[in-house]
Amino acid sequence: MTLKGKVIGFGLTGSHCTYADVFPQLEKLVQAGAEVIPVVSYTLQKTDTYFGDAAAHMEKIKQITGKELITTIPEAEPLGPKQPLDCMVIAPLTGNSLSKFSNALTDSPVLMAAKATLRNQRPVVLAVSSNDILGLNGQNLMRLMATKNIFFVPFGQDNYRKKPNSMVADMEQIPQTIIAALDYKQIQPVIIERTT
Repeated sequence: MTLKGKVIGFGLTGSHCTYADVFPQLEKLVQAGAEVIPVVSYTLQKTDTYFGDAAAHMEKIKQITGKELITTIPEAEPLGPKQPLDCMVIAPLTGNSLSKFSNALTDSPVLMAAKATLRNQRPVVLAVSSNDILGLNGQNLMRLMATKNIFFVPFGQDNYRKKPNSMVADMEQIPQTIIAALDYKQIQPVIIERTT
């Protein structure tokens, strides 16, 4: 299977330190011929950090995808019934958004887009980035791993000495994970050893 002609929703939440790894994957999806619909969380829209300014991140996403960003819940809701996606990706997915998603709390454009995609029984691909995946958020991760039509970009501990509860997806595996998810298969291995 190829990504050419596929309509891929791509949600970004507030793990600012991973944007530099995520943006090249957006570019790969566009280069592969996918139509990428960008959806951004309120945190991405409003938060400036030493990893970059919110406005600059939003402009970069717009330049890569050639699309206007979906920035509100009402804008995201039609991705279910009226403008269905082939697949929805959330990369990065913070622990905060993971917790909300696993408990059916839909309070951001990204989570609404994911909910709308699940409603259509289409795959949702998650690329986690959280300091507490192996802590309090572990139960939320397991709930989502056991949920139909949810698939994970392979992830592992990013710094087990200083942050033993932290896990981050290997963002370079986003395209392969989407291809597998479009066939309703989980790419393996899903839990990996990270070298960085």
